[in-house]
Amino acid sequence: MCNLETEGTKFGCGHYKVTRKLRKIDCFNQYCIHSVQHPRNCPDCHCDRYFGPDARETITHRTADYCVSCQYWFKDGASQRR
Repeated sequence: MCNLETEGTKFGCGHYKVTRKLRKIDCFNQYCIHSVQHPRNCPDCHCDRYFGPDARETITHRTADYCVSCQYWFKDGASQRR
């Protein structure tokens, strides 16, 4: 599984959101769709389609706010619907 080095924002809820992808680290696996070793004409491709965990996350901004998902569940609509 290929990985990425990214930059992003760290939220007060603990989540990290990627704002910029810096570099892809190739796994050189023919069954990974993101690898240069993956055949271009892969028939009926059921190969890995997702990146692995980020190899390096560089935090460029920190905020005490919650991310969009957590804000909904913990501060806005979901908690008020009960």
